[in-house]
Amino acid sequence: MGNIYLPLLTVTIILTSFTMISYGTIISVAVPSVMGEFGVGQDKAQLLATGFYVAMTISQLVSSWLINKISHYYTYLLSVILFSFASILGAISDDYYLIVLSRITQGISAGILLNQTYFSIVQAFPIERRATALILFTCSTISAMGAGPLIGGVAIEYVNWRYIFVAPLPLLILAFIFGNIVMPKSETSKTLNFDWLGMFFITLCLSSFLAAISDGQRRGWVSNYVLILFIVSFLTALLFIYIQLNRQNSLLDFRLFKNKVYFCGIIITFCTSMGNFGAIYAVPIFAQVIQNLSPIDAGFMMFPASIFTLLCLPVISFFSNRIISRNACIFGLFLFSLGLYPLVSADINTPYLFMICFAAISRIGIGINNPFLGKVTISEIPQEQLQSAISVMNFFRILGTAIGTSIWVVFLERRASLHSTNLINTQTADNTTSTDILAKLQVLLETEGIRELQSMQLSLHFIESLIYKEALTLAYQDGFVLLLGIFLFAIIVSFTFGRR
Repeated sequence: MGNIYLPLLTVTIILTSFTMISYGTIISVAVPSVMGEFGVGQDKAQLLATGFYVAMTISQLVSSWLINKISHYYTYLLSVILFSFASILGAISDDYYLIVLSRITQGISAGILLNQTYFSIVQAFPIERRATALILFTCSTISAMGAGPLIGGVAIEYVNWRYIFVAPLPLLILAFIFGNIVMPKSETSKTLNFDWLGMFFITLCLSSFLAAISDGQRRGWVSNYVLILFIVSFLTALLFIYIQLNRQNSLLDFRLFKNKVYFCGIIITFCTSMGNFGAIYAVPIFAQVIQNLSPIDAGFMMFPASIFTLLCLPVISFFSNRIISRNACIFGLFLFSLGLYPLVSADINTPYLFMICFAAISRIGIGINNPFLGKVTISEIPQEQLQSAISVMNFFRILGTAIGTSIWVVFLERRASLHSTNLINTQTADNTTSTDILAKLQVLLETEGIRELQSMQLSLHFIESLIYKEALTLAYQDGFVLLLGIFLFAIIVSFTFGRR
């Protein structure tokens, strides 16, 4: 195809990665709607996000084997078809767990496709242009992080939350057409073995962990059921690591961790994924639940941030070969922390424009960090180990996303329960603020013709709702402190890169 091949491949990769990431982030604005329609709490509703990410974590391990077994071409086409089928299933299903299953199926396809596209763009561009290629890849992911909640908000506001499953499909169809042209039908290996035992243990490990996180709040964190799930998750994790260290055809090459730069890069990748996607999940829900914004306003909150980031990335690309990667990583992580810090005290009165500005600063920071982090992490990896190194890096990136979102939701609910209990304990006869509000409310309701007993019940219900809202606000603020701490830790680790 000559000179047109590389640009067309790049467009295909950008469209594919944009669609996959947007499907990951689009669900955040739909969580309140899902909770209302199916009568589930956040511990169950978060399965729509974490189930997707856990499936991505596991399935991307299959990507390299599939490429070698059936070629880039068929791996890409079959994954896109499976993803499209799952999207339609989610849009038409009335059962909540069937919708979760469709999200898991989407995640399986997305994990394969994201790993394949990342490796394709690294492989297609020469080393001296790799930073530029990774910045292009980052452009698609950053824009998708902002576009996903906005697309979801528009769908919920003007149609129905179910349309979030099919809204981005036209882009995927276009990518499918291009992929049919540019994806190579490379030689396949008929003798390549796959580590099915390792796949079984990592699947059981993450599934058990996700089930424990999902049911812990409802069944009790020290119940036999939840404790057994955590024990199974821990033991299978140890077995998985043991198998990977002692098998030739392993899913993950943990020997790569002997390289200090690569090991530190993986730690930072894991931390930034935990904090980044935790914030992407939290901010739109915070905007709807605490600030009472509409889904479209909550979704739009992240969109200008992506636009600002995209405007900055060409400048970063131009100077990419002149900037020390370590300094770029530290600066990007610092910007994200700077944008996240004001959210520690955000509440219902925080202006909408301020929230947009905070999001923009943090998005620019992650846009600067990600391509340079990817570049420096694999900088000392030999060419023959590059595919394995990228596979391990993507595994921990998506694992951080899944675990970060799950733990953050649990942390939020635990802190909300604690703050609610503390606030309820302050509601005594000596609390003049509450007694004054109750008295004024009763007078107001009685003047409207409501009986004394009913007016007292309505007034108490109003106070109860205020307490719940305040407890939830404090819990979100604690959650943002947790995310901030993760990024500050990543900044400290970044100094170990040296002048690279």
